[in-house]
Amino acid sequence: MSPTLAGVLFIASLVLVLVLLYRPFGDYMYRAITSVRHLRAEKVLYRAVGVNPDGEQSWGVYARSVLAFSAVSILFLYLFQRLQNHLWLSLGFDPVKPDQAWNTAVSFVTNTNWQSYSGEATMGHLVQMGGLAVQNFVSAAVGVAVAVALVRGFSRAKTDQLGNFWVDLVRVSIRILLPVAVLGTLVLIAGGVVQNLSAGTDVTTLAGTAQHITGGPVASQEVIKELGTNGGGFYNANSAHPFENPTGWTNWFEIFLILLIPFCLPRVFGRMVGDKRQGLAIAGIMAILAIGSVIALNVLQIHHAGTVPTAVGSASEGVETRFGVPQSATFAATTTLTSTGAVNSFHDSYTSLGGMVTMLNMMLGEVAPGGVGSGLYGMLVLAIITVFVAGLMVGRTPEYLGKKIGAREIKFASLYLLTTPALVLVGTAIAMGSEKARASMANPGAHGLSEVLYAFTSASNNNGSAFAGISVNTDFYNTALGLCMLLGRFLPIIFVLGLAGSLARQQPVPASTGTLKTYQPLFIGMVVAVTVVVVLLTYLPAVALGPLAEGLGSS
Repeated sequence: MSPTLAGVLFIASLVLVLVLLYRPFGDYMYRAITSVRHLRAEKVLYRAVGVNPDGEQSWGVYARSVLAFSAVSILFLYLFQRLQNHLWLSLGFDPVKPDQAWNTAVSFVTNTNWQSYSGEATMGHLVQMGGLAVQNFVSAAVGVAVAVALVRGFSRAKTDQLGNFWVDLVRVSIRILLPVAVLGTLVLIAGGVVQNLSAGTDVTTLAGTAQHITGGPVASQEVIKELGTNGGGFYNANSAHPFENPTGWTNWFEIFLILLIPFCLPRVFGRMVGDKRQGLAIAGIMAILAIGSVIALNVLQIHHAGTVPTAVGSASEGVETRFGVPQSATFAATTTLTSTGAVNSFHDSYTSLGGMVTMLNMMLGEVAPGGVGSGLYGMLVLAIITVFVAGLMVGRTPEYLGKKIGAREIKFASLYLLTTPALVLVGTAIAMGSEKARASMANPGAHGLSEVLYAFTSASNNNGSAFAGISVNTDFYNTALGLCMLLGRFLPIIFVLGLAGSLARQQPVPASTGTLKTYQPLFIGMVVAVTVVVVLLTYLPAVALGPLAEGLGSS
C-alpha cells in the first residue's frame, strides 16, 4: 500500500468514527451537563468548597469564579514546582526556577501546556501526577463550562442566571473527562505506553554509552493530555517518544481523543437550544475548515518540491519513521486546529508552506474544532459576527437563535476577536525589536521571524506547540509568553461570559420570513468565508514576511 493511500485511509477512518460517535457521545455529554441530580461524590466536593449546587450565578459572578479558581490553581502549581525537592517521588530533581515555574503554572492552568523544559529531566512524578495532570483535567473542564454558559445565554430568556460554574466544573471533570480518561488509559497501556512509578533505568546504547531512561505514570497523563486538548508531554519529545506513542494505531487513537469532545460538543449546543440542526451546522463548519487544513498540510508535505524531498518522495525531515509523513502531517494539523499543541514530529522542519498551515490553523482562533469548550464558544462568536454582517447586507436587525445582535453583543464579539491578534502581533513586534530577545534566535531572516511569530501565536491562542529555533527558556520569553497565555485565555472568557449574560436577558424574537436560516448550507458557507477573511486581513502582512516569503523564496 502506498503512503498516500495509507494516509487517506487513516484520515477517512478518523472521520467515520467521529461521525458515528457524534450523536451518542454528544447526547451523553448533554445529559451529564443538564442533569438535575447530583452524584454523591459531587455533593462531597460542593460541601468542601462551600457551594450551593442548586444556586445559579450571573455572568459577572460566573466570571469571577473562573478567575478565582484559576488564580488559586496557578499559585498551587507554582508552589508545587518550587517545593518539589521536598516532596515524595521527586526523583532528586531541584526546584524549578522561579520564571520557569511561573511560565509552566500559567501554561497548564490556561490549557496551553507550553513547555520550556524537558519533563523527564525537570519534574518529579508527584508534580507530574498531582500538579500537571490534574490541571489537564480542570483547565479543560473550565473551557467546557464557559461554552455551556454561552449556550445557556442563547437558550434562556429574561434572566441574568447562567448556571453555576462550580457545578459545571465538577460535572465535566467527573462525568465526562474522568470516565473516558480511565478507559483511554487502559487502551494506551495495552498499546505499549508506559505506566509505572519507576525512577528510571540505566542502559547501554548501541553506541556503547550509558543512558538513563526515566519511567513514570505516562499513560494516565497522555490520555488526558489529548482528551482535554492540553498537549503537555511527559517527555521532551512529546508524542514522538515511543513511551508516549509507540505505534501507528496508538497515534490514530491519540488523534481521535483530541477530536472527540470538540466535534461532539455542537450536538450538546443543538440540544440545549432546542434545534439539533444548529448543532449540525456548527459541526459542519468545523469539519470543512478541518478537512481543508488536513488536506493542505498533507499535500504540502508529500509533494513539496526540492532535491531531497523529491528523492525520498516527501518532506520527511523531522518526522518519526514509525508514523511517516501522512500520519505526522495529520497529527500536526489536528493539534494546531485544536488547542492541544502535542507534537509527533518537528514542526520547525516542515516545509515553509507546511509550517505556515500549522500557524494559520492557530490564527483561525482554533475553532475547527478548537479546544475543549473554547472551540465551540469561539465558533459561536464567529457565527454571531456572520449574522451581523448578513444583517447589514440586507438592512435588517441581525438575529441568531431568536436573539437580536445589537451594539452590546457585537462589542463583546469584536473584543473577543481582537484580543488574540493584538497579543500575537504586539508580542512578536516587541520580541523582534528587543536585542535581548533576538539573541535567543538561532536562525536569521524570514525563518527566524516565523519562529518568533509561531511562538506568540501558539501562546496567545493557548496552543502550546513550538516551532523551535529560539531559546525560550529565558527571562524574557518565560515572562512574555506567560502573559500572552494569561491574557489570551481569560480576556476572551470574560468577553464570552459578558456576551452570554447580554443574550440571556433578552426576550426571544419570533422567526419571520426574513430571518436568516442558520442551519442551511448558505449560512455554513458564510461562516467559513468570514472566518478565513478575518484571519487573512489580520495576519497576512506578518505571514507574508515570515513563512510565505520563505516558501516563495525556496520554490
